[in-house]
Amino acid sequence: MLRVKDPKASIAFYTDVIGMELLSEFHINDDKFSLYFLAFDHSNGKDTKEDKDNAKFKREGVIELVHNHGTESDPEFKGYASGNQDPGRGFGHIAISVDDIQAACDRFERLGVRFHKKLTDGKMKNIAFILDPDG
Repeated sequence: MLRVKDPKASIAFYTDVIGMELLSEFHINDDKFSLYFLAFDHSNGKDTKEDKDNAKFKREGVIELVHNHGTESDPEFKGYASGNQDPGRGFGHIAISVDDIQAACDRFERLGVRFHKKLTDGKMKNIAFILDPDG
């Protein structure tokens, strides 16, 4: 589960940039939070939205985004810990494999995605780290 400040920006990132699709969403208004489940479509478009929603807990690679209502418009909200620095060190990243990492990075560059580590940075030239809207 990843907490997000602005669900519209985060869902756009994971769908339009990463290529996942929104499987389902739940809004728990009494407790002021929403859940969004995203994953890659492995059915080649054959599964219906209902099929995907029903199978979200029976498959691999589902990301759950949690939005606490109000953070998107709160100018005092500083964001959540990324896990890569103090405070909140622990979580590091989500790994996603691609067929051609150079092509993927070139596309991310064209889309204006922020990088934490480009292919040319550091000793490991076969991995890159991009940042989602929450960093």
